[in-house]
Amino acid sequence: MINKKIVLNARMSLHPKQGDSKNKKFWGMKMSANGNSEADIFIYGDIERFEFDYSTITASTFKEDLDALGDVKTINLYINSLGGSVFEGLAIYNQLKRHKAYIRGYVDAVAASIASVILMAADEIHMPSNSNLMVHNPWLGVVGNAEALRKKADELDRIGQSAIQTYLDKAGDKLEETKLKELLDAESWLSAAEAQSYGLCDVILEANNMVASASKEMLARYKNVPEELKQKSVAMNASEFQIRKQMTEQAKQNVENLNDILGGIINV
Repeated sequence: MINKKIVLNARMSLHPKQGDSKNKKFWGMKMSANGNSEADIFIYGDIERFEFDYSTITASTFKEDLDALGDVKTINLYINSLGGSVFEGLAIYNQLKRHKAYIRGYVDAVAASIASVILMAADEIHMPSNSNLMVHNPWLGVVGNAEALRKKADELDRIGQSAIQTYLDKAGDKLEETKLKELLDAESWLSAAEAQSYGLCDVILEANNMVASASKEMLARYKNVPEELKQKSVAMNASEFQIRKQMTEQAKQNVENLNDILGGIINV
């Protein structure tokens, strides 16, 4: 059996070297040990996209790896993420939703923001009793004139409605749109039992000891993070710190190069 495995995380070079596979993917897929017709997909860490022309780290690459799994009948989708890029997440959700395999979703610790939307692609959702599902309205940072700001506000409304429909499709008659909007407005961190009561979880599992895959930067974006989740978040280790430092230095170099080319018109 061929074992196709790529680890998902946000540890990606901003300018990956050609042929350096360790820095080119931020998701994980492998054939399951249960058999040739079953595959495992892991979404751990922040869901990001670096929008440089030379980057191949996109949802289209995710689809290539998904297709490469072959004719699998079952997909086990494991999520431990605080979210990230809305557009990447929506694309991944739609790819999984269209897949003909039966999908079992597992929240290993937390599925927040766009990660919770991806989870809704599962036909069957499992959550340990001490895991969390977080839902909120989409947001973004934008700079521009009044027309640009109005355009972005309309864009957020459309994105938000897509997410609303995604949750409602999974919940069925257990969750009304009015109540869902209240949960979104409040940035709600739902326990497994609460998620099940709203139709967003099918099976509650025994509590586990897995910590949330959460960066301090991502945690800081949210206002209602449970104290237990903050305490369990693992501090960045030395190797991860070095990787992020290299990413930052590479980003600075990229900006300097672009400034040289464009005559210094880029402001950061």
